[in-house]
Amino acid sequence: MKRNEIGLSDKETPLCVRAHRLQSTLPEVPCVYAPLHFYAERKRAIVKRLGEFRDVWKTKSEKKLFSELSFCLLTPQSKAKACWDAVLKLNKNGVLLNGSRRQVRECLAGVRFANNKAGYVVRARKNLPGLKSILKKYARGEMDIPEVRTWLVRNVRGFGYKEAGHFLRNVGLGDEIAILDRHILKNMKLLGLIREIPACLTPKRYAAVENKLRAFSQKTGIPIAHLDLLFWSKETGEVFR
Repeated sequence: MKRNEIGLSDKETPLCVRAHRLQSTLPEVPCVYAPLHFYAERKRAIVKRLGEFRDVWKTKSEKKLFSELSFCLLTPQSKAKACWDAVLKLNKNGVLLNGSRRQVRECLAGVRFANNKAGYVVRARKNLPGLKSILKKYARGEMDIPEVRTWLVRNVRGFGYKEAGHFLRNVGLGDEIAILDRHILKNMKLLGLIREIPACLTPKRYAAVENKLRAFSQKTGIPIAHLDLLFWSKETGEVFR
């Protein structure tokens, strides 16, 4: 096993030492935002939240799966908390799985483009049998997570790679993929991983940026599934979803 200058492997090296080492390679990044320093503060909350997401996959609850699917359909250009409040209201009013487009729309207070997104939610119900079939294929080892993500992009109206990755993360299946939302991209630029925030992410461009984030994950030892919650909490002060 390769040892570093203090006689420890990378996994054995304390976060504070790894943070100092990383900071020396990122001279333009303020010390207060050295990623490993910040991660040390938030890691426990992040692990707890990801454990809650994995419980969704373990239960295989159709209602929980569709709640997360609907949440990820609502979030583009909207505040996450308003979207989750809307999902809770959809469940409380009994219209998440059965309500009309109008009934769904009435629960989307604070969600931008509510009429279109209500349509996406209603339409997505038709994808549930296919989604469950795809997830069963994944469970049997017949598909990998990137393939499941591509299926979601192609079959769920309102989903791009970001939204599909967000859904997979929120049901405990996002360990291999990145959620390239504005928080991630803003912080990638701050860290010098990208020069500019892309105006549009084609599938090819998404994969290229995702690979840069994956390389950063490997360099820092912060799992890629943790990075979205880490950067989101940096912006908002809490670990949400």
